[in-house]
Amino acid sequence: MDSHDDDLAHFQAHGATPLPVANEHGFAEHDAARIWYASYGSGTPVILLHGGLGHSGNWGYQVPALLGAGHRVVVIDSRGHGRSTRDARPYSYELMASDVLAVMDALQLGRAMIVGWSDGACVALVLASEAPERVAGVFFFGCNMDPNGTKPFVPTPVIDRCFNRHRQDYAQLSATPGEFDAFVAAVSEMMRTQPNYSAADLARIRVPVTIVHSEHDEFIKPEHADYLARTIPGAALRVLPGVSHFAPLQRPALFNHAVLGFLKRVAG
Repeated sequence: MDSHDDDLAHFQAHGATPLPVANEHGFAEHDAARIWYASYGSGTPVILLHGGLGHSGNWGYQVPALLGAGHRVVVIDSRGHGRSTRDARPYSYELMASDVLAVMDALQLGRAMIVGWSDGACVALVLASEAPERVAGVFFFGCNMDPNGTKPFVPTPVIDRCFNRHRQDYAQLSATPGEFDAFVAAVSEMMRTQPNYSAADLARIRVPVTIVHSEHDEFIKPEHADYLARTIPGAALRVLPGVSHFAPLQRPALFNHAVLGFLKRVAG
């Protein structure tokens, strides 16, 4: 897949390419929520965790590439996102990490590599910190691990187009289709205050990690990505040129090449 959608005009109008037919899909009942998942193919398992306000369908360009490389691919709609439900508690990355474990248990996955995008990256690294025996490695794309890592928010047409797509998808998929604004407010509050890992917290992480940062990321400071790579033991840093926070949609071939390189390094 070598198409470009740098301005996200195609994504706003059509979304990502549809996910393939799953081998297995359903809900994991966990901690007052129903967490939707789907599993594709066979081989070494890779879990894809989407960004805040999105859903697993945003990985439409990545799933076929991973299947082609011989992986079993699992996608999950995060708590309150997509088809998954939530209760009235505030969002937290720790709670969403526990949901990932519930899906892994439902699928009898003892250990998996995790590719996280934005909020999904936070969830992946929290899970690696709290349950390292379940995580073979983390591809951490486009997120912060403390509040100092974010840039001041500046709206752009690209961000607006992504947000508009999220609004449409929420109305189509959610069990509470009329509550998008409340959903955005709750997720935004989590993003504003979490995560808040110290350097000591990061230094205790003991799984292979690659920190991936886009050259034009709208939300995350490049120096924060560098700090994460320097502070997490053995972590690598990779910068994706010419793209922004939405690289998996803008330049799928570029993003997929980085993911496959990470998976090969962890496996080898």
